[in-house]
Amino acid sequence: MRDKRWLMMLIAILVIVLDRVTKLWIVANILPGHAIVVIPKVFRLTHVLNTGAAFSMFEGAQHPEMVRNVLIAFSIAAVIVVIGVLWKMGRTVSVMSVALALILGGAIGNLYDRVHLSYVVDFLEVHIVHYHWPDFNVADSAIVVGACLLLLEMLRPQRAE
Repeated sequence: MRDKRWLMMLIAILVIVLDRVTKLWIVANILPGHAIVVIPKVFRLTHVLNTGAAFSMFEGAQHPEMVRNVLIAFSIAAVIVVIGVLWKMGRTVSVMSVALALILGGAIGNLYDRVHLSYVVDFLEVHIVHYHWPDFNVADSAIVVGACLLLLEMLRPQRAE
């Protein structure tokens, strides 16, 4: 059996590249705080500068630099842990290895923004009936899809060995 870790790294790199390209497009084409309506009352492309964590948690904190540093430290730790687990588990293509690759790419994508910009560029805004989902980006999407895949894998009945 061939080692598939290269494929898992390729998935992570593709997430990082797609995240960077989409964020660069948003920065070049939409002013911060503005939006382009794609589907009225459902979906908009926005340009949001998120200095907080997921779903803008800690946004507007009293000590934004401390929040940024904690988020960077947490992201670095998460990236190291995911690389370690992926290195161990990624020899074959599995739901778990693909999930970890998605999470790795997403974590690095948002970490890049935090380190270089001091905020994360979010740009996908979704409304479903009266519910407004907080703005997010490609990296966030990859992390959520990866986490859902991990959860499904954990809930799946395991074969007796």
